[in-house]
Amino acid sequence: MTAALVVIAAGMSGLLHAPTATQLRAAASRVVLAAVTDAQDRRLVDLGPDDFAVSEKGSEREIYSVYLADYPVVVLLDESADAETDMPAIRRAAARFVSRLGPRAVAISTLARPPAIVASFDDDRAAALAKLEGASMGPASTLAPVEAVSDATRLIRDTGAPFSAIVVVSARPIEADLPAAPGLSQRIFESGAFVHAVVRRESERAAPDGRGYAGRPGEDLLRDLADQTHGQYITVFSTASYSVALDRLADRLSTEMMIEYLVPSGPPSTEDVRVGVKVPGARIRGLGVSK
Repeated sequence: MTAALVVIAAGMSGLLHAPTATQLRAAASRVVLAAVTDAQDRRLVDLGPDDFAVSEKGSEREIYSVYLADYPVVVLLDESADAETDMPAIRRAAARFVSRLGPRAVAISTLARPPAIVASFDDDRAAALAKLEGASMGPASTLAPVEAVSDATRLIRDTGAPFSAIVVVSARPIEADLPAAPGLSQRIFESGAFVHAVVRRESERAAPDGRGYAGRPGEDLLRDLADQTHGQYITVFSTASYSVALDRLADRLSTEMMIEYLVPSGPPSTEDVRVGVKVPGARIRGLGVSK
């Protein structure tokens, strides 16, 4: 996601007409990822091309497709030894989360070293859920979160999708200075994937020594990854809250919109992309634009 996305106020004038076959052959396309809410902050999804306007370099672009986001998601689960008591709750919450994501590719793996692939993008939803339920994962003694997230970006890159997300569920915060192979963090940032993290924190109990867990809020590697990739970082304080947090994240992901529009042939624009929504009272929040 190399171009900046700037949201403009609702009420842009001018209808966008469907492109002709000649236009489709002569132009490339880009995709804007956005979320639209009404005046009561409720998500809007029953929208079409005529409800949006997109411009580059001050020129309005033809929108020819609007649909619910269907980009791939990788779910990474904490199966370490220190998360053993949380494992059943984490698995149940992850299964519910995956079942709520709608028709999109989902893979499931772990944060341990080495990461264990539980379900791949080739598995359909029923197969992925069955594999998650029947998997004999961990408990592993060593965490490798940077390696696990980096491996997830490699899986995603092979799909060619313009957007992607990595969802990490961890029983504890993780030390920001946990050792990792050189270059892995940069690979994560360059992938353009959103990293969302659901992390359990017990503020009054010291983190186990030597296990790679962070003891203070400012030390969490997962918070750093979420902040730097424009993802969400969600703190929970009980095992029951894993499901609550992941339900909210699933609601967010399942109501994001992808707005595909035509661009003239040639190098992609490096200028700001502006997107507006024409529904009275609605607001739009830009989340990214494809390369």
